[in-house]
Parts: sequence; structure tokens; C-alpha cells
Amino acid sequence: MTRSSLGFILRAAELLNKKTARLDDQDLKRFVQSFLDRRESFLGLIRGHGSPLYAVDTAALTLRVKQFREAFLAAIPEAKFFFALKSNSHPLIATTLVRKGFGLDVSSGRELEAAIDHGAQDIVFSGPGKLPEELEIAIRHSSHVTVLIDSFGELKRLEEVASRMDTAVRAGVRITTDESGIWRKFGIPLDSLGKFFESADGCRHVNVCGVQFHLSWNMNSEPHVIFLARLGSELGRLGNKFRRRIRFIDIGGGYWPEAGEWLQPAATPEGVLRTAMSEELMSPHEHYWRPSAPITDFAQHIGQALRKHLPDDMKCAIYAEPGRWLCHDAMHILLTVVDRKAPDVVITDGGTNAVGWERFETDYFPVINLSRPGLKEHGCLVAGSLCTPHDIWGYSYFGDDIRPGDILLVPNQGAYTYSLRQHFIKPLPKSVELPRNHAHQAPALAPKNHSTT
Repeated sequence: MTRSSLGFILRAAELLNKKTARLDDQDLKRFVQSFLDRRESFLGLIRGHGSPLYAVDTAALTLRVKQFREAFLAAIPEAKFFFALKSNSHPLIATTLVRKGFGLDVSSGRELEAAIDHGAQDIVFSGPGKLPEELEIAIRHSSHVTVLIDSFGELKRLEEVASRMDTAVRAGVRITTDESGIWRKFGIPLDSLGKFFESADGCRHVNVCGVQFHLSWNMNSEPHVIFLARLGSELGRLGNKFRRRIRFIDIGGGYWPEAGEWLQPAATPEGVLRTAMSEELMSPHEHYWRPSAPITDFAQHIGQALRKHLPDDMKCAIYAEPGRWLCHDAMHILLTVVDRKAPDVVITDGGTNAVGWERFETDYFPVINLSRPGLKEHGCLVAGSLCTPHDIWGYSYFGDDIRPGDILLVPNQGAYTYSLRQHFIKPLPKSVELPRNHAHQAPALAPKNHSTT
């Protein structure tokens, strides 16, 4: 046996012995109960609008807005907020946030036009590979659009289009946070920042006055704190001439909801290994959890890092681009059981084209039977009606039984689902707002305790 093979075996043994944290059963039941307490509101939507449905929970969204704003303004008084439209492009989500004073973060010409239609007065336009016609839209609305330039080439194209339109445009530059991985498709290397500002000096129609970076899927503030130290060091070397031009630093989003990440067995490291070894996975009744920090922790630690690492002579606004954190529990999906093929196999009238990806093979969300409510979880393959075996909503349900005609709820489907929906085989659900007088005023967060196996 080679040394590398032995190392692989020892690492595999370590993964199998170091178990992922389990969701606490009682916390999970409390989470399910919080939706059963509102079952009549959800059932009323089905009676009035049919099935399947996206149920938009603007009360939950409004609460998240309040929590996020209070946390960041307490730690970073100069903060401004832009909702990442790609996380949920539903018009009601966007317009609610605009009414609450949020700007919008868009990543394409189509999203930019939608943001303008939603009445957003402050828009940041990010993303790689912006086409000239997309830049034209930004320039036509330059009074309330800031273009976050993704490359030296894009700086040149933006100047060419703005010059042709004889219009000045406000801009920032995106910095890549990973110069060697797949994330290097975004932005310029940090050590090229000075060269970029020198190039911008030759652009009469583009006012580069900010920098942006983005870190994704963060369970705590450590990635932001580490990169802010790097950014602060580079800004210190940049020199006063260019530092004085910086009016904003955009720290992106990527703040994971306090609920943490809920996982099916197949998504845990030990589950992935067992699948590769063709071993039977853990019970579908076992649900796993990666904890996430409260938003107050994110805000406090990022605020401390900004004060510690930015040069003392820099006074600028701080932009934040929350997406998932705000809309995670602002949309739910309602389905109807149309067929019971076996005691442990049912088919619903809605397919996972409603979320756009095979989410529930890896991510865990409880399927709740509103028609036969109960807090006992039963093993059952809950599938959609698409002609693909990957059309799965879950491997269990909460309830007393499950029969054709029953109404099922899949909660907290607000982030990276509606925006990814696909016109594949079957029609998409209609959407309707959950009545605010029946909406959940304190949406359940994560299980705050957990056990380990």
C-alpha cells in the first residue's frame, strides 16, 4: 500500500468517525408546530387560489429587514443596503424591500430593468461580462445606478459606451477574493487595484469611486474579517491620490441565515463517502445541521474589522448586499397529493421545477401535512409529478397520515428557488401573498441547540 493510499484511508476513517451535528428533534418539532399554528391561513390560500402555490410571506420579510438594518446600523452607522435580486426576483419581494428603503443589487440588464420598474432609487449593477446594450441601460439611468466594473476590459467598454452617449456614470471596481479558484471569474486581483485606478484616470466619462468584493455561503464573519485585512493593507499602499476618490466600499453579501444549513444525510461528508462506497445511508429520519452565527455577530465583527484595517484617512459609505438572509423564510411552497402509489410513496401536483434544482436530495426542509396535522415524522418518498427521478421534495413528512387530496407545505423556500424556477414539463405554481393578519410575526429560526452523533 502506498503512503498516499494509506493517507486516504485514514482521512476516510476520520470523516466516518467525526459525525456532522444533528438537528435537535424537539427544536425541529417546534419549528413544524410554528407552521401548524397557521395551517388555516395556508389552507385558505389553496381554497382560494388552487394548487400548487408560492406563498409570499411579506410579514417575515419585513421582520428580517428590521433585524438586518438594526444589527448593521448599530455596528456600522454608515451602512447602506442593497437586496441581491438574484436571490429572489419575485416582484412583491423586491417592491416590499424598496418601500422599506433598500436599494437593489442586480447582475444583468434584465434584472436592471426589473429594478427600475420596481421603483428602486439606488441600484448597484454587478456581474461579469456585461454587454454593451446592458451598459447602455445603466448609463440611461445613471442618476441612480452604480456600475460595479468587473475587469479592465469592461472599464474600456463602459468608457466607450458612455462617451458615445455623452453621459458620465458612477462606478466601482470588483476585487476577486480568490485569485486561484473558480471565483477568479469575478473581478480583478487585489494587487491590480492601483493599476486599475491609473487606467480609470484616462476615462473621462467613468467616475470610479468605490471598490466591491463578495464572499458567499458564510456561516460566520471570519471570511469577511480576513479579506478586509487584505483589502485594508492594499488600500494603505494605494496612496492618497486614489484613496481620496473612494466614496464607498461594498462588502457584498453571503450572510447565512441564523437557522444554519439543514442537510440530508447524503450532503454530509460522511454521507458523501458512504455513497461513494455504495453503502446504505443513514435513516431519512436523521437530519443534520451546520450552525450559523447571528446577524448581530456578523455586523459587529465586520464593523470592528473595518475600523481596524481601513486607513484612518478613509471616510466612506459601506454597502452591504444581503440576499438569502432576508428572503430565506419569505416564501413557502404549497402542494397537493395526487397519488399514493404505496404506503411510503406519494406524488404531488407540483414538481421541483418550482425551485429549479435537485435541492431536496441534499438540503433538508420538513414536509408538513396540513390536512392531517401531527408532530410525528414518517418515512415516505414525497415526489413531484415531473418525468424525472430527481423530482423529490423529501424522504419523510410530518403528520398523522398522508392521502390523495392532502395539502403539503414545504416551508422557507424564499432563497435561490423562485429565481431559479424552470419551465420544464409542467406549469409553474401561481404565487399569492400570505395575508398579513395571519402571517407569522416571529418566524422560527434554527434549532439553537443540537446534539452530535
